[in-house]
Amino acid sequence: MYGIRIQFAASVFSALLLFLIAEVWAQSSVADQYGAKVSQLVNGMYPKLEDVYKDIHAHPELGFQETRTAAKLAAEMSAMGFQVVVAIFRNGPGPTVLVRTELDALPMEEKTGLPYASTVKSTSFGRETFVAHSCGHDIHMASWLGTARTLLALKDQWQGTLMFVAQPAEELSSGAKAMLADGLFMRFGKPNFAFALHTYPAPFGTVAYNVGPITSNSDGLEITFKGHGGHGSAPDKTVDPIAIAAHFIVDVQTVVSREKNPMEFGVVTVGAMQAGTVGNIIPDSAVLRGTIRSYKPEVRAKLLDGVRRTAKAAAMMAGAPEPEVTLEEDPLAVVNSEQVVAATEPVLQAAFGADNVKRVPPVTASEDFSAFVNEGVPSMFFLIGVYPPERVAESMKPGGKPLPSNHSPLFAPVPEPSIKTGVQAMSLAVLNVLTKH
Repeated sequence: MYGIRIQFAASVFSALLLFLIAEVWAQSSVADQYGAKVSQLVNGMYPKLEDVYKDIHAHPELGFQETRTAAKLAAEMSAMGFQVVVAIFRNGPGPTVLVRTELDALPMEEKTGLPYASTVKSTSFGRETFVAHSCGHDIHMASWLGTARTLLALKDQWQGTLMFVAQPAEELSSGAKAMLADGLFMRFGKPNFAFALHTYPAPFGTVAYNVGPITSNSDGLEITFKGHGGHGSAPDKTVDPIAIAAHFIVDVQTVVSREKNPMEFGVVTVGAMQAGTVGNIIPDSAVLRGTIRSYKPEVRAKLLDGVRRTAKAAAMMAGAPEPEVTLEEDPLAVVNSEQVVAATEPVLQAAFGADNVKRVPPVTASEDFSAFVNEGVPSMFFLIGVYPPERVAESMKPGGKPLPSNHSPLFAPVPEPSIKTGVQAMSLAVLNVLTKH
């Protein structure tokens, strides 16, 4: 959704705003001024947000295929008075604030049993697959719409420009880059601040964040092992690429356990293998796809090198041709601005209670919101809980039933408290930078 002209020298203006916000937040809490009104607005609009949420949940779309989802959000934003295609609302002089949501879903089957569960199928990597919002992007979209409605209802209380971005293909780690490559900031101006939220398996009504890295670096892994196919009853007449791939899957874990510093985070996961057609034919090739995660650049470099070496060694050991190894840089870690967090933190704590708003270590998942951040935009990415507190507490007891996490087919946020938390937290965070410039 595009449409903005920048009105200020972004870097100088952002620096001044950050300084002023840090200086004055204690004098007048946005939560005290607007918290009750925001809560009232959210309660009033919630039935409409739940309808949108359930409709999007039941009709998920994969990355770069989100035509129905985008059209629905565009219609909602246009009806509010935003300029669409990037949703822009200008309300006098002041900072420009970007609020991001994602549009896409995952190529997996939902098994929640919810009455509005997805039964949609689509095509991913050439194969038919179920599609489900098992990462919570539907909660994000409903919260995004609710935040827009809330801010417009309070437009006589702030000045500036809202830049609401509905981003495709976050799960493919390429949607944010695609929007920037298409000239998002060049055509419509770089925002002074940016915010995004994400669901995670914690009690609803809670908000979590960090100063500095809050997500991990991510690199995509695709390896094609080449062999020589033949009959399954005569493996000696073949070079079996499946056996080579299996060696790699096991051996590459020694890069993590024996080469990486055990005190540093690093993961290599192979999540998909495509090879062969039937059980009695050894194929000519096997394709592996996976992900590599890390926080620190030196750990990332070690893992990438280890994956290449292990793949080549596995093929060499079998007398096979050298494999095709593609390691694609996916999102870098999202790094939260210390100044933005310091300014926003007391507002959220006042609204939700200090016990419910906390700093946490970085999560191991990755997010391409970092592409916007790395353009030099002071930003804050935060997490909202989605499960009943008593259920979370029970899961943490010895022998307790684990909670389904994001990307689980059983991931089922409780809509009302989750969406309300998302709207309230995001609305107050944005109001804080809009009203204190």
